[in-house]
Amino acid sequence: MAEPAVKLNAFPVFLRVEGRKIVIIGGGGEALAKARLLGQSSARLVVVSNRIEPELAEWIAGNGAVHLDTAYAPAHLVGAVMVFAATGDPVADRQVSEDARRLGIAVNAVDRPELCDFFTPALVNRAPLAVAIGTEGAGPVLAQMVRSKIDRMLSPSLGSLALLANSFREAAERLVPRGDPRRRFWREFFTGRPARAMEAGDAAAARSAASDLLSRGASGRGHVVLVGAGPGAEDLLTLRAHRHLMEADVILYDALVPEAVVTMGRRDAERISVGKRKGCHSKTQGEINDLLVRLGREGKQVVRLKSGDPLVFGRAGEEMQALRDAGISYEIVPGISAAFAAAADFELPLTLRGVTSSMVFTTGHDLKGRSLPDWAKLAISGATVAVYMGRSVAADVAGRLIEAGLPSDTAVAVVENASLATRRMFHGTLADLPSLEQRTDMSGPVMTIIGDAVAGANFDRSEPLALQKREAVAA
Repeated sequence: MAEPAVKLNAFPVFLRVEGRKIVIIGGGGEALAKARLLGQSSARLVVVSNRIEPELAEWIAGNGAVHLDTAYAPAHLVGAVMVFAATGDPVADRQVSEDARRLGIAVNAVDRPELCDFFTPALVNRAPLAVAIGTEGAGPVLAQMVRSKIDRMLSPSLGSLALLANSFREAAERLVPRGDPRRRFWREFFTGRPARAMEAGDAAAARSAASDLLSRGASGRGHVVLVGAGPGAEDLLTLRAHRHLMEADVILYDALVPEAVVTMGRRDAERISVGKRKGCHSKTQGEINDLLVRLGREGKQVVRLKSGDPLVFGRAGEEMQALRDAGISYEIVPGISAAFAAAADFELPLTLRGVTSSMVFTTGHDLKGRSLPDWAKLAISGATVAVYMGRSVAADVAGRLIEAGLPSDTAVAVVENASLATRRMFHGTLADLPSLEQRTDMSGPVMTIIGDAVAGANFDRSEPLALQKREAVAA
C-alpha cells in the first residue's frame, strides 16, 4: 500500500502587490532584511519605527520607501495588504501579529512561525519570472541553498526574454496553430535565436529574431554550441555550459568528458560519443564535422562537449569552419583548460613576478619534427610551458629542451586526471621527466608544467619523479 502524500501546510501563491501598502514594523537588521526582499516588488513599502539603524535608514532613502519615525500603533496597519513584525522583541512582535489578525491582514513575524499567517520564500528574481522556495519556516538556510542552485541555472536575461514573449503572445495565438506547432514555436522562442540574442544583450536583435520566427513558423533552425566541459570535475562546468546542456536536443561528447558531466544535460537528449583517444578513434574529425552539419540542418539544438576548453587543442577551428560553410549558426562556451586545473592542484603560479611573465600551451608532439618550435625558444627565455598529452613523448620533450639549452634542473610538475579525486601528482626536474614513459599504470590524461615558476608550487601531496626513475632502472 502506497504511503499517503505529504501535504503542504502553507500553499504557495503569487499575490498582486503593485502600488499596494506593505508595512514593516521594526528598525533593525531583521526589518532591513525584509525591506530588501520586498524592495524587489512594486509595492508601496512603509517602515514604522522610532529607532532606526543607519543602514536601514540609508536603504529607505535610496529605494523610495516611507519611514514613519514614531512608536508603533495599530492604526499604522490599516490599508495594508500584508504586515511584517520585525522588531526583534517577542512581546512587540506578538502584539503586531494580534493587531494584524484582528484587522484581517496577513502577518509574518520574523523567526516566530507560530505568529505567522504566511512565510516569505527564498526568491529567484527574473521579473516577471519569479521562483519562490519555501520550507514553511522549517529550514530557511536550506531554502537559500536551493535558491542559490536555481539562480545559477537561470540566465540573467530570462526576465527580459519573458517580457518579449508577452509582447508576442497575442500574435502567436492568432498566427500559430494550437497544439504541437505552438509548443514548437515557444520552445524555439525560449531556446533559439531570440533567447541567444537577448542573452547577448541585444534586445533589438531578439525582437527581430522573434518576428522572423513568427513569420516563418517554428520550422526548427538548428544551432550548435561548442562547449568546454572543463578538466573533468563536474562542478567546474560553467553556468552557461550547464544551461546549454539543459536545452540541447543532442549532445556530442569526447572520450575525456566524464559521464557525470554528460548526464548534466537534458534527460531526453540524444547522447552520441564521438571520442578520439590515442589509438582508438570512434569517429574521424571529418565524420564529426558532417554529423554537426547534418544535425544543424535537421533543426536540432546541439551541444558539442569538449574536454577542457574547445579552443585549446580541441580542433574547434575545423568544426567552426564546417558549420560556417554550411550556414549553421554556432557559438563558443569557454571551459577551464587542463593547464589551469593542474596548476590549481599544485597551487602553482603559472606566472610569477620577477620570475616569468609569459606561458606557452603546447603538445609534446610539436617536438617530433627536426626543427625546434618557437615555443621551445620561449621556454629557454623563461616562459612557463604547459604540455598537453605528453606522457608518451616525455623523453623527447626533455631531451630536445635540454639540447636546446634549458637547464636540466628546471622544475617540472606532472598531474594525471587534473581536478578529479583520482588525480596523481609528481614533481621533479626536466632530467627526471623521461621516467614518465615508464609509468604504464597511467591511463588518464597527463598534464606537464615546466619552468622556473614551478618551484613555487606546493609539493606536499605529490610524489618525486626521480623515485619513479630509480625504480624503473632497478627493475
